[in-house]
Amino acid sequence: MHEQAQPISVLPARAVRGELAIPGDKSISHRSIMLGALAQGTSRITNFLRGEDNFSTMKAFRAMGVPIEDDGQTIIVHGVGLHGLKEPGDVLDCGNSGTTIRLMTGLLSGQSFFSVLTGDQYLRKRPMKRVVEPLARMGARIAGRGGGTLAPLAITGGSLAGIDYQSPIASAQVKSALMLAGLYASGETRVTEPSLSRDHSERMFTFFGADLDRSSHGVTVRGGRELQGQEICVPGDISSAAFFLVAALIVTGSELLIRNVGVNPTRTGVIDILQAMGGDITLQDQREVSGEPVADLLVRSSRLKGVEIGGDLVPRAIDEFPAICVAAAVAEGITVIRDAKELRVKETDRIAAMARNLRVVGAGQIDETEDGMVIHGVESLTGGAVTSCGDHRIAMSLSVAALVCKHKVEIDDVACVATSFPGFYELLDRVSVR
Repeated sequence: MHEQAQPISVLPARAVRGELAIPGDKSISHRSIMLGALAQGTSRITNFLRGEDNFSTMKAFRAMGVPIEDDGQTIIVHGVGLHGLKEPGDVLDCGNSGTTIRLMTGLLSGQSFFSVLTGDQYLRKRPMKRVVEPLARMGARIAGRGGGTLAPLAITGGSLAGIDYQSPIASAQVKSALMLAGLYASGETRVTEPSLSRDHSERMFTFFGADLDRSSHGVTVRGGRELQGQEICVPGDISSAAFFLVAALIVTGSELLIRNVGVNPTRTGVIDILQAMGGDITLQDQREVSGEPVADLLVRSSRLKGVEIGGDLVPRAIDEFPAICVAAAVAEGITVIRDAKELRVKETDRIAAMARNLRVVGAGQIDETEDGMVIHGVESLTGGAVTSCGDHRIAMSLSVAALVCKHKVEIDDVACVATSFPGFYELLDRVSVR
């Protein structure tokens, strides 16, 4: 997907100051297109994340006959109803988006037509068995490489029956794939998890009028009820805010206000972790927008200390760990990360990638474990030439680390950043005092 490498050099900063608004939440942007397409009537979406991952979702629905307009400010989705999608004339390319391919596998399992999902070289390596297996139990017929465990996936949709699925992992993608299939299944589709993964799907299903019940560790969807189009304002993505939270905490003399950030309790693990490390982060003007809690985040530079991170906190911060690793690298003492094996199967092995790159820029001792790492903090980093591994979160985390290095950090390829945060480097430059 990113055929042309885009190297960059990031210089140290004396402070991080000012205020900014970050792009819309990636997870919510995906789901707003999906449910808007399946609803009756029109949905208008503002602050939609115009990143490559979300455009992959949008293109897939256009290919199935859903009219979607984009005037640069608002996305207007003309819903076709639960049973209005058309068989696509070509393979649906999900690009680099794990959310697109996993959620679409669930959705397409309920359609009365044939479809094929693929993605870029990185996505075709990501595990699909976790959604294919329960969907097959519901009656879906899915073929793919590695016995249906790897994309491309060929899906023959049709009649599904609800199941009671106990997911072995807390995964919003698995849960959401089964919830989407559940809209088409007879009876009830129930998903329980060992700990609660992010609940954007539950909130948005409710907002669009789906028939659903929630419990402390799960969700039950009853199929057949038509959804109704809605007006959605997508809150700022806390996963994108995390890079600026860490930047303002670790660069001395910093004060930054980040406006309109989604603070869904299933996603605020990064705030809890950084506050436990001694980070000065204040939530201001807390409110609810389109069924999601939102706040402005005021963050000031702080002396961070090492902590232990594990258990239920991990799924609430899973995407933010690369940024958390940077904070840990310059915190006083030792940070222990455990129960985070999921990081090994993200866009890249994020445990190995962060350990390797932080060592390059002069971090202290870092020991990898099977499900995490042990990071010995140092006062400052040195700099050097690092690799993003084609992973947007690795690239942005290393850019934040560069702010507290003695010398510049050269990153081999940041083209991948466009998947989730177009404009990241312009914003980082705007708030960095040099």
